Amino acid sequence: MPIHDWTRVSVGEFHAFHNSWLAHLQEALNSGILPDGCYALAEQRARDVTPDVLTLKRQGSSAPATPVSGSVAVAEAPPKVKLRMKATETAMYRLARRTLVIRHASGDRIIALVEVVSPANKDRPASVEDFVDKAVGALQLGYHLVVIDLHPASAHDPRGMHGKIWEQYDEGGYLPPATKPLTAASYAVNGVPEAFVEPLAVGDKLPEMPLFLDPRSYVNLPLEPTYQAAFRGLPKHLQALLEGKA
Repeated sequence: MPIHDWTRVSVGEFHAFHNSWLAHLQEALNSGILPDGCYALAEQRARDVTPDVLTLKRQGSSAPATPVSGSVAVAEAPPKVKLRMKATETAMYRLARRTLVIRHASGDRIIALVEVVSPANKDRPASVEDFVDKAVGALQLGYHLVVIDLHPASAHDPRGMHGKIWEQYDEGGYLPPATKPLTAASYAVNGVPEAFVEPLAVGDKLPEMPLFLDPRSYVNLPLEPTYQAAFRGLPKHLQALLEGKA
């Protein structure tokens, strides 16, 4: 199945696909690809969470909020203020970022991260900077990393997200081929990061990318079959839109 043109759908629709894709990757990795003692979990990444404090949290459910006796209903009497501001949908998807985290059972320590870039990561300079800071921070902590960027470069990442990350390590940066502006990049850390890069384009088949578990060994990340599985779970009208049939 070729890579689709994800500019045809909304950020929310890609977010739904993104979550499904991570779930299928998690299932594949935990079904025999990862060696004994390693496991994968899709975990929430809030904007202010840095890689070194990514820890497993088991939280109990809380009761739904109920109206406080004696309070005023906003619908009946809106607060008398000059401005009322609501977060954009794109911002909410950016903040609700999910990462596939590869851990070792000994202390649940992090070994590697898998990030799928969202349009919300490219919507403004601060979004790109935040993504790059998290990626570089992970590499500085010795976490291996895979970044999958299936969205065209924006004014804020003119060479794609890998290009922005690699600027931190090489002044020459990375210049994607004109005909292949999308990118999958695997980073192995052995003192300094080393990048294994696959330039891609809409219509290409996704390659297997190395997911490093230590600086000298890796497993293959099954991007193509898990992408297909996530795509099959989309509503039919979105499939038709992405395939150019609608």
